[in-house]
Amino acid sequence: MAAKNTPLNPALLAEFHEKLNAWYGRHGRRSLPWRNTADPYAIYVSEIMLQQTQVATVLERFYLPFLARFPTLQALAAADQEEVLKSWQGLGYYNRAVNLHRTAKLISALPRRVEDLMALPGIGRNTAHAIAAFAHRAPVPVMEANVKRVLHRIFGAARLNEKALWDKAHVLLNRNAAFDHNQAIMDLGALICTPRAPACRRCPAQTICAGKKEPECYPQAKQAKKTPVRRRNIYILRDQMGKIHAEPRKSRFLHGMYRFIEIEPSSRSTLETSARIVKLGHVTQVYSHFTLEAEVYLAEVASAMQGSGWFAPAEFRRLPHSKAEEKILALLEKFLDWPPAQP
Repeated sequence: MAAKNTPLNPALLAEFHEKLNAWYGRHGRRSLPWRNTADPYAIYVSEIMLQQTQVATVLERFYLPFLARFPTLQALAAADQEEVLKSWQGLGYYNRAVNLHRTAKLISALPRRVEDLMALPGIGRNTAHAIAAFAHRAPVPVMEANVKRVLHRIFGAARLNEKALWDKAHVLLNRNAAFDHNQAIMDLGALICTPRAPACRRCPAQTICAGKKEPECYPQAKQAKKTPVRRRNIYILRDQMGKIHAEPRKSRFLHGMYRFIEIEPSSRSTLETSARIVKLGHVTQVYSHFTLEAEVYLAEVASAMQGSGWFAPAEFRRLPHSKAEEKILALLEKFLDWPPAQP
């Protein structure tokens, strides 16, 4: 279905701005903590957390505890990366936390201009616009999944590329009240212009929406891609004192998060000849771009090991690690009956 390129009538656009503002005043999510602060750092943290993550998840478990632990850019910069990653644990997409920490070490205050924000680690165009709009009240539009859906429907477009989306967002923007307008557009997509069964009769965009007759046709659904499966054998190396071996990842994926030994099933591990091997079970972990299917083994070595990288299970829990490692550790604890069951 082709996009309808009918320009917006200025009078109807002004009417939409007025109706949207009134709707937001009655129904907007004004109680969200990042909408009730003038602190650019707190807004910056919220925008990074909200990348690829639902509002409820960020609000319920992460945002306020993270700010309590790292209340300023300076406090974040002074922290160890492991401490930052541990506070982020469970939120996923850990490179966000790494870049947040890197940025804190580079600056003493957030810049105001979009271009300057985009020069910082982990801040792309979408995030830079959001920080500028909400932290510095710049008259620029924002872009996220809900906004994209609203734009496709209002302009009756089956599929808009990034340039077209930003062009449409600028057309729709109420520059005289950009802060509330941007918050309202996001809430409109979250609460009214939903992916399925949108409440068009209650929508303040009725008079300008080209897609209101068939809203679920916009945007055109992308063809689902099959998620690849990554099969691995994972070994928990354990010494005579009960300590287990783990080390932080060096790759961009889950960077800094602690992991056990991981090899491809087709590779032969030297552990098979140097340690007693016991199979603990199987774990599955779904990531955004692949699914991990792993066979988990305990490899017991015949001596007490010294040096870094060896931890008691309780010590390992205090290190930053992913959900897959949490599942693997649960298999070990079940096998060892650790911690002991309460009588």
